[in-house]
Amino acid sequence: MISRLALAAAIAAVSSAAVAATPEEEAYARGLMEKAVSFKSTAEHGETRLFADYLAGEFRAAGFPAQDIEFVSAGASVGLVVRYRGDGSSGKAPILFLGHMDAVEADPKDWTHDPFTLTEENGVFYGRGLVDNKYGVVDLTQTFVRLKKSGFVPTRDLVIAFSGDEETGMLTTRALVEKLKDAEFALNSDAGGGLDAGEGGNAAYFIQAAEKTYVSFEMTVKNSGGHSSQPRDDNAIYELAGALKKIEAYEFPLMWNDITLRSFAVEAASADEETAAALRRFIDKPGDKKALKTLSKKTSINAVLRTTCVATMLKGGHAENALPQTATATVNCRVFPGVAVADVKDELARVVADPAVEFETLNEPVESPASTLTPEIEAAVVDAVKARFPDVVAVPYMEAGGTDGLHFRRAGVPTFAVSSLFLKEDDEPNYHGMNENLRVDAFNAGLDHWSRIIKALAGPKAEAQNE
Repeated sequence: MISRLALAAAIAAVSSAAVAATPEEEAYARGLMEKAVSFKSTAEHGETRLFADYLAGEFRAAGFPAQDIEFVSAGASVGLVVRYRGDGSSGKAPILFLGHMDAVEADPKDWTHDPFTLTEENGVFYGRGLVDNKYGVVDLTQTFVRLKKSGFVPTRDLVIAFSGDEETGMLTTRALVEKLKDAEFALNSDAGGGLDAGEGGNAAYFIQAAEKTYVSFEMTVKNSGGHSSQPRDDNAIYELAGALKKIEAYEFPLMWNDITLRSFAVEAASADEETAAALRRFIDKPGDKKALKTLSKKTSINAVLRTTCVATMLKGGHAENALPQTATATVNCRVFPGVAVADVKDELARVVADPAVEFETLNEPVESPASTLTPEIEAAVVDAVKARFPDVVAVPYMEAGGTDGLHFRRAGVPTFAVSSLFLKEDDEPNYHGMNENLRVDAFNAGLDHWSRIIKALAGPKAEAQNE
C-alpha cells in the first residue's frame, strides 16, 4: 500500500493557510475533549455507555429532541445515533457521519501523564483516544451542536452514528449498519486527513475510499510423531515449511481500480525516473507487463496491486527429542476489495497442493467493495480543506483496513473517510501506544471542517457558496 507520507512527498509545494475557530468554539471543543478523554471507554473498563450518555446530554442541551437521540446496544457496548432532521427539500437520503467512542487500553504506569486526563504540555494534548478516535467524535459533536444552535436546517437528514466497540468486535457497528443502511453515503471521521509540512512545504489531503479485507489463515500439518533418534520422511515441520515456501513464491493476480490509478498519478510526480515512467505507463495502459516488472519491486506499490499473503507466526513440536506431531503457521492476508475471502483460501490451498496441510480461517473477515468518489462529495470535501490550504492536492487512497467503514460498504453504503485532522511530518501521535498526543493547533484548526462539508452537501446552495 502507498502510505500517506509517500503520497504527500509527491505534492507540489504550497503555503499553509489556517481558518481559525472563534475562542468560544475552541473552548467548547476543548471541554468536550476533556470529558471524552476522562471516560475509560475501553473494553476492560467499559465506560463507553457513560461517554454516550454524556454526549446525548450535549445534543439534548443544543435542542435535539429526545426521539432523535438513540442508544443502540450490542454485546457489552453501546452505540449512539443522533438524527439532525432536514426539511426534505433535496429529496435525498440521509448522510451518515461515523466515529467510534471506544479506545484501546492504556496502562498509566507506561505514560508520562495520566492517560485518562487531558493534559496540555508545550502546545500538545496528551490522552488515550485523542487521535483514535475521540478527536473525530468531538469534532462531529461540536459541529452538530453549533449548527443546531445557529438555526441551520439541512435539506436532508444528517445522522451521527458513533460505534462503541470499533477496536474489538464491532458488534455495535453491525447493529448501526442494520439500522441506518438506507443512507445515501457515509463520511467517516476515523481515517483520511492531511499532511501539513508548514509554510512553503507540502500540503496533501487523503480521502479513504477503500479498505483491504483483513483475514488470517492457520495452516496445520499433523502426524503421529515419534522419537527424534529415528527421523522419517513425513516430518510435520518440514512439510509445513515446504508449504510456506510455495506461498512465499506465489503472487496473486494483478488488480487495480480507479483509486489505484489516481494514487499512481500523484506518486509519479516525485518518484525516481524509472519508477515514475513505469507509473505513467501503467496509468496509460493498466496491466502493462513492462511497467509491472518495475513496480512490483517496490513493496509499497506492489501491495496496492494485488491481494497479499505472508507468514507471520509459527509454532510446532512438543519436545526437543521428539518428532513433531503438529506444526502450525499463521498466514495474514490483505485482500483486494471485491475479492472473496473464500477464493483466497481456495487459492492458497491450490498453491500448496498438499492435502496434509489443513487451512482454517481465524477471524470473521469483512469483505467490502471500494467506494466510487462522486464529484459532488469530492468537491465538498476538497473545498472544505482548501479553506485552510488553498492549493492542496487531494487524492483518494486504499488502506489495509479496518474501520467501521468496512461494514457500511459491505451493506451497500458508499463510505469515505475524511478526517479534519492535518498532521505534520514530524508528528508522532502514537495512537494505540504510549503518550498518545495531538497538537493543540491541529485540534483547533479543523473545527470548521465538518460544517463546511455539511453546508455544501445539505445546505442552501447560496450559503454553501458564500461560506
